[in-house]
Amino acid sequence: MTVEIVDAGPFQVSRAVEVAASAGELFAVVADPRRHHEIDGSGTVEANIRTPERLELGSKFSTKMRMYGVPYRITCTVTALTADQVIEWRHPFGHRWRWEFQALSADTTRVVETFDHRDTKILNRLKYYGATGFTKANVAGIEATLDRLRNNYPA
Repeated sequence: MTVEIVDAGPFQVSRAVEVAASAGELFAVVADPRRHHEIDGSGTVEANIRTPERLELGSKFSTKMRMYGVPYRITCTVTALTADQVIEWRHPFGHRWRWEFQALSADTTRVVETFDHRDTKILNRLKYYGATGFTKANVAGIEATLDRLRNNYPA
């Protein structure tokens, strides 16, 4: 089965996949920033350097990243959280990463990951994300991440 394209509207890229695991199991993986490097398909996420033991709305977590060989660190803020259903965090530039978990049965879940740059702080975001290749890279990263999640979890 392939990753499904989801029309989330302008300035958003979403993909979905069905995973043979419960929503709770999958939510636990994604809602633990210490595990993001395990599922990241983009190759940019490294280890967390600061995260609370349990994420809540408003929690902040810092992550080591690497893009184009350049290491950096970001601190994201949790902007939405409903246990076993939704988690979303905001990047310092303003874009958001959102994960939605829809239980289809006790052991099958539809997972949607969205890159949402409607609220980015970058002027002329459409040209910026297109010119830098971030939109295409994020599509590839999301698809690879969902593929990893489907093929490796729960673990």
